[in-house]
Amino acid sequence: MMKEQWVKDLSTIVNPQDVKIDEPLKNYTMTKLGGNADVFVMPSTEEAAAEVVRYAHLHKIPIFLLGNGSNMVIRDGGIRGIVLNLSKLDQICIDGTTVYAQSGALIIDVSKAAAAKSLTGLEFSCGIPGSIGGAMAMNAGAYGGEIKDVIVSCKVLTPTGDVLELLKEQLELGYRKSIIAKNGYYVLSSVFELQKGDQETIDATIADLTFKRQSKQPLEYPSAGSVFKRPPGNFAGKLIQDSGMQGKGVGDAEVSTKHAGFIINKGNATASDYIDTIHMVQRVVKETFDIDLETEVKIVGEDLPTNKN
Repeated sequence: MMKEQWVKDLSTIVNPQDVKIDEPLKNYTMTKLGGNADVFVMPSTEEAAAEVVRYAHLHKIPIFLLGNGSNMVIRDGGIRGIVLNLSKLDQICIDGTTVYAQSGALIIDVSKAAAAKSLTGLEFSCGIPGSIGGAMAMNAGAYGGEIKDVIVSCKVLTPTGDVLELLKEQLELGYRKSIIAKNGYYVLSSVFELQKGDQETIDATIADLTFKRQSKQPLEYPSAGSVFKRPPGNFAGKLIQDSGMQGKGVGDAEVSTKHAGFIINKGNATASDYIDTIHMVQRVVKETFDIDLETEVKIVGEDLPTNKN
């Protein structure tokens, strides 16, 4: 009964068609894995998003923010409470060398929009399959660049639904971490400062990075991207490759033969298959090199209940 009441209440805050009960989360993740959300909400405005968070806080309902699901594995039992998805907040505005992007905008699209205005600084992100919100939370980076190089400020919601404007120095951006993730904030929008650049150089850089990504990464299969953080002085992919783990896996989850740092869903993998494969890789690399691989992907949600006879 609780879920029905939440849906009724939330339908007064957002468009009723944007509130769904028992929604399959595999439809919103890059791995195509995950159980159902009790209630799934997609607000169309920042104000509505804040109201949803305040409602959840007031009624002590767990709330989980799901971006475009590129860096996580949702367990087969799904997520209890409210799952908040901000993909409808996808506005991108450019004024001179300043770029404004809402949380749900894909960072690839922001990178392309900046490049089209001859702005340089975001080329590194042209292959990162995440939203601005997710990129901010983990200080996303690739090919020698990262979010902290170009960020000016970020507007966030606190877990109680208050709005904060955080400047770069307040964001505590480090390797795959930030105050956003640490404090459980929800990103609403971000402001970046870029520089005027040479159009041909920008286009060539993006073309080069796109080629590198497409030729080296198994984009033809669902995956969560790079599964493991880079260990100090090493590369996770090389350690996994040298451990002989490529092509190995559990069920339909498999360590990619194209890039050992990726675990792919060959079609019918469950989240349990995927997570078991992660643990298998960690165990073998530890046995082989005495190195602990730490996951970059986040594993969230609940396991399916086990049947007890």
